[in-house]
Amino acid sequence: MTTATQVNRALAKPSPRAVLTQVPGPDATAPIRVLIIDDHPTMLWGLEKLISGEKPRMKVIGTARNGAEALTALARETPDIVLLDLDLDGQSGLALLPALLSQAVTRVLILTGERSQTVLDQAVQKGARGILRKDAPAEQVLKAIEKTHEGELWLDRNTLGRVFSGFMESTAPRSMDPDLARQALLTAREKVIIHAVIDGQGASNRELALRLFISEHTLRNHLTSVYHKLELGNRLELYVYAMRHQLGNANAKPAKP
Repeated sequence: MTTATQVNRALAKPSPRAVLTQVPGPDATAPIRVLIIDDHPTMLWGLEKLISGEKPRMKVIGTARNGAEALTALARETPDIVLLDLDLDGQSGLALLPALLSQAVTRVLILTGERSQTVLDQAVQKGARGILRKDAPAEQVLKAIEKTHEGELWLDRNTLGRVFSGFMESTAPRSMDPDLARQALLTAREKVIIHAVIDGQGASNRELALRLFISEHTLRNHLTSVYHKLELGNRLELYVYAMRHQLGNANAKPAKP
């Protein structure tokens, strides 16, 4: 847990210029307002007693056993922290996250018996700020509420690493197909040359040059450039490659010398 704390503290240090516009943090004198969402009555009762025992530092503003009750509670109050079970009588608590996070001040802590890392990672990706196991010690639950309210993440190193890696992969530009990358190097004039090769069907360089109104020397220079860009060896390979990748352009204009 300390690794996530250290990361947050490092990121939270403002530059001298940023101090003037920094958004104020939570009021240290106001109680942390907590909403508890869990479908187990005993768990709900125990958590309520635990958090209410921290008055005036913390305050339970509501409890809910399912999605409908949670939305009703949200309509009445704006919690600072939501303790959310992911399994609400067979319904996934993940579906509630958008509504719970609709208020900028609200942060969600997952308190669950769920063991699937995929599901837990999804919860973090959807906006949850921390994950607690239902067998976590009472003092750890209280500490997580406090730290999350202060803006920190309550995630172990492995979860933090997986979620960060997934984020980087999802935002990284997809690599271009090698053939498309090579074709993107072709100039408009070179594309006309390729079309002439396809249309000529074995015509000599002299015949192609005449059709294109350029000299044979200029044609050879263009072909050499095309071979290099497409990694081909000769006109036959160019013809086969162009036919396979449909590089002919009947609407292309003749190249100018």
